[in-house]
This record gives sequence, C-alpha cells and structure tokens, in this order.
Amino acid sequence: MASSNITITHAETGVVTAEVVEARRISPNFVRLTLAGEQLADWRHVGFDQWFRLAVPTNDGTRFDNLSGTYDMAGYLRYLTLPRATRPVIRNYTVREFRAEAGELDIDFVVHGSDGVAGPWAAGLPLGAHVALIDQGAGFSPVDAARTLLVGDESAMPAVLGILRDLPRDTAGDALIELADEGDRQPDEAPDGVEVHWIVREPGQAPGVAALEHLRELAVDESVTAFAAGESKLATGARRHLVGERGVPKQAVTFCGYWRAH
Repeated sequence: MASSNITITHAETGVVTAEVVEARRISPNFVRLTLAGEQLADWRHVGFDQWFRLAVPTNDGTRFDNLSGTYDMAGYLRYLTLPRATRPVIRNYTVREFRAEAGELDIDFVVHGSDGVAGPWAAGLPLGAHVALIDQGAGFSPVDAARTLLVGDESAMPAVLGILRDLPRDTAGDALIELADEGDRQPDEAPDGVEVHWIVREPGQAPGVAALEHLRELAVDESVTAFAAGESKLATGARRHLVGERGVPKQAVTFCGYWRAH
C-alpha cells in the first residue's frame, strides 16, 4: 500500500490456502474469482472493507507453506528471503463477498491488459489454481456520526460496496465511486439514506481527478466521518480537502492509497 492510516489487525488463522473454483469476467475491466477450501471454514469474517494479502502462484513449484502467518515487517522480511523460484507474488485485495455456509470467498480484480501481476493472472481465469490468504482485518469501522462519506475509484469499489452493504441501515451520507467504464458499475446495497454517486471519468483523464472534483462540489461539513481509498492521489487528496477545506478532524478520515498511477 501507499499512504494509509489504516490499522492492521492480524487474525489467528495465519496463512489460509484455497483453490479457485470459479473464474469469470463480470464486466469490461473486472474479473471475479471464487475461492473455496476447508481452511476457509475458520475465516474471520468482519465485513466492510476487509482486506487480505493474496499470494498467487508464479509457476507450478510455488510454495505457500513457508509464508509467515502475520505479514508485518518481520513477515515481509522473511518473505524476501524465500527462494525466488518458489516464492509467490503477494498483493493486497478486498473480500468482495464471503459465504460462510458454502465456504466460498469472492475476489474482484481490476484487469488492464498486462499491467501488474495479479490482474493478468486473474484475467487468465485460473480455474484450479491454489492461492494463499493472510487476513488483515477491516480499515473502516462505523461510528456514531451525522453523515458518512465514502470515496473511491474502481480499485476501491469492492471496499466501498462492502462498507455500503454492512453499514447500519439508518446511516445517512454519500458514496462517490469513480470508474473508467460505466459497464463496470455493480449493484449496491446502500442504506436508503446514503446516496451513491457513480462517476465515469473521461478517456485519458487521470484516475481520481473526477472524483475529487465531485467531492469539492458536495455539501460536506465537519461532522462527517469519511473513508477514502484507491489511487494514492485520490486517497490523500480527499483527506487533505476534507481536513483542510471542510474542517473535518484528521481522526475522522480513514484513507488508504491502494496504488499509484504512472
């Protein structure tokens, strides 16, 4: 991750292995993989924007059994010492949906051609592939506030939609979701009092610019609690605007840069 004030809460489950049992392209820029496996029976489901470290195979000899169960600095340093030939690639992803009764977990991947590692891997629809997950908890937690504000781009759409799904039903506020393509829009389960603003940026426009412009025009006061995630300039820009221009206390804005635009 880039800039962030999210607190990591490691689960006792450690490294959880699973298998890709379903893989499909659900929209122009998204692929959904469904994972299943016996170890998911013990998954700590906390909802909202719950995220995890996802270890994906780089070849048939990739190993997951020597990964650290807590991916903190010590765990990361241990990861770096593993042999490259058997070391998986690790990236951060959000739980799109967890179905405890079926032991299944969905992950939505943004896929843009050959950019990145996990996206192209998912775009190959890797049915039967084995992966590993290390639960990191949720960054967002509902608080008693007059209004809630959520801001994200397509990389943060699973997180924003998860928060909308799990918010108390009497929550009021706004959610701004910026996409590159209207076709990537997904149904939301927002409380009746939360207005969801779907924003499609212009071709060639830098990610996050349209969402920040929309945010500046939104009626927001210092009583809001906010969550901003996605491209680094969007996450930090939203926080800077809310704190500096709207008087929102710093501690009331949870933010996380998931990626950096070139």
